[in-house]
Amino acid sequence: MAMPRMDGIELCRLVRAHPELSLTPVLLVSAHRKDNESVLAGLQAGANDFLAAPEHLIEAVRKVTRGERYIGPALINILAASIGVNVEQPPHGSLSDREYQVLCLIASGRSVGQIAAELSLSAKTISTYRARILEKRA
Repeated sequence: MAMPRMDGIELCRLVRAHPELSLTPVLLVSAHRKDNESVLAGLQAGANDFLAAPEHLIEAVRKVTRGERYIGPALINILAASIGVNVEQPPHGSLSDREYQVLCLIASGRSVGQIAAELSLSAKTISTYRARILEKRA
């Protein structure tokens, strides 16, 4: 999930949007305990599963490569808990993945120029993301 330039959810969306890769099985793997928000975001992005338990890795890879979905015990509980529950959207829920990434970098004290260099984007693009974040806050 945690990668230098983007997270696994954003990568999953890119894979799903690419015509030649759109049918590629995607298994998101995290070294950290799953939280409902990340699991659901990964599944909505098109992942076949979100896995944090290494003891299920082989079974999950086998199923996903056969074109099936792997639904492990933890995922069943998370999905069951999310059905019919009116969960209030988190404050950053309306932000795109890139807007959220820029917000996190701004919050960490980086300048627009530093963020632009780190993400290989122009300073103007980062400023546009910043403006969108501020608009959505209002």
